[in-house]
Amino acid sequence: MSKTTSPEPDPKRYNQSMNLTEFTAAVDAASPPDSQPLEWPPEWPELLKSLAFDRAGDWETAHSIAQDDPSDRGSAVHAFLHREEGVDWNADYWYRRAGRPRFSGSLEKEWKALAMEFLG
Repeated sequence: MSKTTSPEPDPKRYNQSMNLTEFTAAVDAASPPDSQPLEWPPEWPELLKSLAFDRAGDWETAHSIAQDDPSDRGSAVHAFLHREEGVDWNADYWYRRAGRPRFSGSLEKEWKALAMEFLG
């Protein structure tokens, strides 16, 4: 009888199996002790972590992650964060870098749209 091994886990599987409601609930439930930094599952993509940090109230960390990602998606999150900050001229620059128009809905709707993009 041969020994069987289970396949290596797919690092993207966690995200793909999680929907927006589950992601939002996980972020909203995160409450580390006061002296502990927030930590997200290591298999979450960095931009999903950026959105999680933003929702948890850590705009600086969210911005740092988005700023370090030169992709169109990184620029989209960067744009959202500056729109949230109220600095429209800077947000518009990042929307152009992302190849997207400025989002016309609420900040909450844009956050959800970005999260769904990374979860799907």
